[in-house]
Amino acid sequence: MSETLPLDSVKKFLPLILATAIFMQMLDSTILNTSLPSIARDLNESPLNMQNTIISYVLTLALFMPVSGFLADKFGTKNVFIISLVLFSLGSLFCSLSQNLTELVISRVIQGVGGSLMTPVGKLALIKTFDKSELLKAMNYAIIPALIGPVLGPLVGGYLVDYLSWHWIFLINIPIGVLGIVLGLKYMPNYKSPVIDFDLKGFLIFAMASLSLSISLELFGNAKNITPVLLVFLLGFLMLFFYYKHAKKDNNPIFPLNLFQVRTFRVGILGNLATRLGISSIPLLVPLMIQIAYGQSAFTSGWIVAPMALTSMFGKSAVIKILDRFGYRSTLMVNTFIIGFLICCLAIPSIHSSIYWYVPLLLLLGFFNSIQFTSMNTISIADLRNYQTSSGNSLVAVNQQLAMGFGIAFGLIVLKIFEGDTKFINNEVHNAFRYTFLVVGFLTIISGLVFRRLNFRDGDNMKSV
Repeated sequence: MSETLPLDSVKKFLPLILATAIFMQMLDSTILNTSLPSIARDLNESPLNMQNTIISYVLTLALFMPVSGFLADKFGTKNVFIISLVLFSLGSLFCSLSQNLTELVISRVIQGVGGSLMTPVGKLALIKTFDKSELLKAMNYAIIPALIGPVLGPLVGGYLVDYLSWHWIFLINIPIGVLGIVLGLKYMPNYKSPVIDFDLKGFLIFAMASLSLSISLELFGNAKNITPVLLVFLLGFLMLFFYYKHAKKDNNPIFPLNLFQVRTFRVGILGNLATRLGISSIPLLVPLMIQIAYGQSAFTSGWIVAPMALTSMFGKSAVIKILDRFGYRSTLMVNTFIIGFLICCLAIPSIHSSIYWYVPLLLLLGFFNSIQFTSMNTISIADLRNYQTSSGNSLVAVNQQLAMGFGIAFGLIVLKIFEGDTKFINNEVHNAFRYTFLVVGFLTIISGLVFRRLNFRDGDNMKSV
C-alpha cells in the first residue's frame, strides 16, 4: 500500500465498503427489472424492447472490466474505486433526467463504466487484504449486506413507480454512492503493483469479441434476416481466436493464457458462463410475466419477487457449512440440478392460478442461487497465484457480466419466439412465459455437467479453518 492504514481497521471496514458498491449495483438492477413496463409506457416503447437499458449496462461492464486490474495496479485500488463511485452516481443522475430511450441507454453506459470498476476493484482489495483461509468468510460478509439491495429493489422500485415516478429509482443511488465515497476515502487501502505496459491490442481484440457476441444475441431477437446476425456472431468467435493467437505471442497479455492452465479457474469460468445463461433471465422474466400476463402492478410484482432475495441471505450464511461438508464438486453439481428443476417448476401455475404460487418457488430459488454464485466465484480464484490475482479477478468479473447479458438476451429471445407463435401458445401470452421457463430450466440442468471436471478435494484451501 502506498499509504499506511491499521490492518484491523481495513479488515473491519473493507467488506462493508465492497458491500456498498455491490448494494448499489444490485439495488439498481432489481429496481429496474420491476420498473421496465412503467418506463416503457412513459417513453412510448414496448416493454420487451426495454432490454436495451439492461443489456447496454451489462455490455459496458463486460467491455471495461478487463482494464480494472490494470488501472488498480497502476493508480491504486483506492483512487480507482472512488472515481468509479463518482461515475456511477453521475450516471444515475443522468438516467433520472432522460427524456427518451436513447438518452436512458447512454446514461446507463456511463453507469456501466463506473460499475465496471467499482466492484472488481473493491473485490481485488479484499483478495489482497485477507488470507485465503479468511477470504470466503470476508467475501461472504461483504455480500450479505449487499443482498439487502435485491430485497428492497423490487419493493422500493414498485412503490416509487406506482406512487411517485420511475425517475426516483435512479436518484436513490446518489446518497448510497456518497456514503461509499466517504467510507472509501477513510478506510480503502490503496494497493499498487508493478505494472508493465497495458496490452491495448489485446484489450481491443477482446472488447470486439465481447461486443460482437453480445450484439448478435441482441439482434437475433428482432432480426427478420438471420444472415447478418450469424455473421456478427461468427465475427465474435473469430475475434476470440485472434485474441488466443495474440496472447500466445505477447509478453504481457491482458488475460494471460496460463490462467486456463489452472483447472479450478477453467471450470469456474466455464461453469459461470453455462449456468448463468439459464439463471440470469429469471429476475427479469418473472416481474414481466406478473405485470404483462397477470396484469398486476409493479408494486405487486415487487412483493412477489422480493422473497427470492431474502432467502439468498440465508443461503450466504449456510454456504460455508455446506461447502465444508460436501465440497465444491458435489455442491455445485447437485445445486445446479436443483436450480434448473425449480426454474422448470415456474411453468406449472396456469393463468387462472394465484400469483402467490410463485412465492415458495422463488423463495427456494433465491436460497440455491446464493449458494451457486458464492461457490462458483470462490472456486474460480481458489488456486490462482499472487501474480495471477489481478488479471484472473478481472476475467472472472467480465465472464460473469457477459454470462448475465447472454442469459438475459437468451431468455427474451426464447420468450419472443414463443410469443410470436400464437397457435402454439393458444393466443395466450402466459403460455409463452411457461414454455420459456421450461427451456431455460432444462438448459440450467444440463449446465451442471460442467462441474464434473472438479476433483473432490478442489477448493480445500478456501474452506474455513
